[in-house]
Amino acid sequence: MAQLMGGSLFSTAPGGFHPSKAESVASYCRISGSTKLHSFQELGAKASEIHGNSIACNMASVLRSNKKSVIQAILPSERELETTNGITTRGLRGQLNKVVLAYSGGLDTSVIVPWLRENYGCEVVCFTADVGQGVMELEGLEKKARASGACQLVVKDLKEEFVRDYIFPCLRAGAVYERKYLLGTSMARPVIAKAMVDVAKEVGADAVSHGCTGKGNDQVRFELAFFALNPNLNVVAPWREWDITGREDAIEYAKKHNVPVPVTKKSIYSRDRNLWHLSHEGDVLEDPANEPKKDMYMISTDPEDAPNEPEYVEIGIVGGLPVSINGEVLSPASLLTKVNEMGGKHGIGRIDMVENRLVGMKSRGVYETPGGTILFAATRELESLTLDRETIQVKDSLALKYAELVYAGRWFDPLRESMDAFMEKITETTTGSVTLKLYKGSVHVVSRQSQYSLYREDISSFENGQIYNQADAAGFIRLYGLPTRVRAMLHKDI
Repeated sequence: MAQLMGGSLFSTAPGGFHPSKAESVASYCRISGSTKLHSFQELGAKASEIHGNSIACNMASVLRSNKKSVIQAILPSERELETTNGITTRGLRGQLNKVVLAYSGGLDTSVIVPWLRENYGCEVVCFTADVGQGVMELEGLEKKARASGACQLVVKDLKEEFVRDYIFPCLRAGAVYERKYLLGTSMARPVIAKAMVDVAKEVGADAVSHGCTGKGNDQVRFELAFFALNPNLNVVAPWREWDITGREDAIEYAKKHNVPVPVTKKSIYSRDRNLWHLSHEGDVLEDPANEPKKDMYMISTDPEDAPNEPEYVEIGIVGGLPVSINGEVLSPASLLTKVNEMGGKHGIGRIDMVENRLVGMKSRGVYETPGGTILFAATRELESLTLDRETIQVKDSLALKYAELVYAGRWFDPLRESMDAFMEKITETTTGSVTLKLYKGSVHVVSRQSQYSLYREDISSFENGQIYNQADAAGFIRLYGLPTRVRAMLHKDI
């Protein structure tokens, strides 16, 4: 478990942050309500399967290196809450002690920081989860959080936990929402919310906050997770409270409160990216009759421009979960990263759909899920060997409900957890390998094998064998067709 040390949070996952002596830093952490300073001479690495990598410190910048990616995780704020005789003043809407904010560093969440301070008289701890959205989105968060007035920033690497404990269970269950959607955003929200609740406990926060709008699904997903994990936490949703109605209002508020306005070019699309997928909404997509623009896609090649030669990939599966690619055993996040690259190169996994949002409206979205599409094809194909007809039918029917629960933000419901136990049990023998052919946007199964296969060539062959006597079929057909014959006899008599 991550430890709270003098107001800072330190935690790393195996294979994650391993600082050298040169990376050791002296950092000073402010204790709320006190001017006493604490120094830390060295950042140590500690195993934490639950929390992943996290770094947080006041008045210092720390570099986290994870192989190819370098992320500045960080903390400091020179700004203080206005106080009277050492007592924090009450906000315009009430009084909270400390709020953990789901923070991206964009305009909306940058504005939420001073808004929380002004309206609830609280300290704001910014929290950012690394779920595979890319290093570019994680860079510079320290400067942004400090400039917005946050007292602390916590960055956690949740990629392995996200894939292992959220994506893979959905994959094993075969969960697909409304025939197409592979639940990329839906699965990410509970792992982020869980980490926020953990951080709230560690820093002594009495509230959590998010930047979701009042028209989307994410507000429900975050808040149901908060309710399930700590019903005593207050939840603040600024978009349901404030008078800001759009980007221009947010910019004006930022200038008023001396918050630097992000100078990055505003995307015409609303996007959500993680290790599983990239979603696109807005602009021309709001009219279902419009074809998506070619330059909208970011992680998959246009199938027309994909390689002219197919690529074959073998997915190794144990207990319904992928464990290897072409014989190489990989961690969940590493495996998904690699298969994403393969699928993206060949234009795999583009989905354009109109879906029914939980809040009642329809919305149109385009999703890029290259690796997920490949893994779904592999696991479902292996089940055709290892599961019997009745089991497949029941599993597929439950998968619909499973997907609905995940989409609706009910990840921590006992019903989903119980269904997950069923899925784990029923796929115990779904072990083997599947080889797929990737070519210009398509995925074709070319081979499947399992030591637990229920397929018997000696039975399925057109040749007569000792186990199956074709003459037995006559009696079976007469019994199986008896209801049909009786119904026909009734109509004939009438």
